[in-house]
Amino acid sequence: MMTDSLSTNNHLSSLSTKIDDKTDDIGWKAKLKIPPKDRRIKTSDVTETRGNEFEEFCLKRELLMGIFEKGWEKPSPIQEASIPIALSGKDILARAKNGTGKTGGYSIPVLEQVDTTKDCIQALIIVPTRELALQTSQICIELAKHMNVRIMVTTGGTNLRDDIMRIYQKVHVIIATPGRILDLMDKGVPNMDLCRILVLDEADKLLSQDFKGMLDHVISKLPKERQILLFSATFPLTVKQFMEKHLRNPYEINLMEELTLKGVTQYYAFVQERQKVHCLNTLFSKLQINQSIIFCNSTQRVELLAKKITELGYCCYYIHAKMAQAHRNRVFHDFRNGLCRNLVCSDLFTRGIDVQAVNVVINFDFPKMAETYLHRIGRSGRFGHLGIAINLITYDDRFALHRIEQELGTEIKPIPKVIDPALYVTNMEDEPHEEK
Repeated sequence: MMTDSLSTNNHLSSLSTKIDDKTDDIGWKAKLKIPPKDRRIKTSDVTETRGNEFEEFCLKRELLMGIFEKGWEKPSPIQEASIPIALSGKDILARAKNGTGKTGGYSIPVLEQVDTTKDCIQALIIVPTRELALQTSQICIELAKHMNVRIMVTTGGTNLRDDIMRIYQKVHVIIATPGRILDLMDKGVPNMDLCRILVLDEADKLLSQDFKGMLDHVISKLPKERQILLFSATFPLTVKQFMEKHLRNPYEINLMEELTLKGVTQYYAFVQERQKVHCLNTLFSKLQINQSIIFCNSTQRVELLAKKITELGYCCYYIHAKMAQAHRNRVFHDFRNGLCRNLVCSDLFTRGIDVQAVNVVINFDFPKMAETYLHRIGRSGRFGHLGIAINLITYDDRFALHRIEQELGTEIKPIPKVIDPALYVTNMEDEPHEEK
């Protein structure tokens, strides 16, 4: 009798545990600390999806928790297209516009495939700039917050000895700029024998003359059985040659029927060189700027313009490649956190940098290359949101303006007397007051 009672109690206890587990399966999402829903208007660049959910990709529960707590509700088109293919182990060549969720498109499958029971480097993500490396590592850390994946960022301009010590403490994923990871590899510091995933973000830049031959060198130090995920907004000949040399029957994703973001309206204003600062002052007084990025063509002009803007009474930071790395990190961090409204910069800041609050980009100096123009204006209208790009055009820029319009298949319109706030201000009642 006593045995029957004991057996019944054990059965009830086991049943209760199963019910608790099932309830936990159903209620885990309710326990997450999900940020407030983003109610801003989004364009079809990120909304034209097949209707997939993140749960449909059979991801680990801990990774899903990080995705939802990051505020990512549903996969964007590039994420829908790349995540399941990357998880199948195939090489990928993906073309998608800046600001449409490419980082999630490769970081989610990378994190999913890491085996945390193995203390070794399993994935390497290479990006062209230090700022982009820091930003990418931050996203990966946030996505992996409920996992035991150890993520490390290493870039030039930081202490090499510190990086060596961190690698010896074991990491699973390294995010790096090409020069620094090659330096470490040539010193024999990281053991890459089990690093089976290589991600190249902004591949067109990584394969440019600036990094000539570096990626071939990196790949020579990886295992022969590897997966390469290559992401690029533009597709120059160098990318094609690299693909033919290193990728094995890659799955090609092209979401680039047009090059420019749908949410960014582009204008030009014809001015003389000496009128530019006055014109900028007028724009500051008339536009409803949440945050703005202002581009110049040289580091010297960046500093001079930042000084002028400050003298006009506006809060202004500046950033360029000749600054000390620690200073650059501080400026990037503070601007991203909204401590200042305006940032003057060189083309250092065009690649992949994601500051969601930026709704105005101004080309104080008009670029010579269509590719540079594309990346600059892509700092506004991030993730399908609205923004404007205003170009100050001198007489000497007129041919470049026409050529860039032709090459990108886009229209840059004359600036109207009044710009409709609906084109670039989403929640007008939530906009902060002008910062003086």
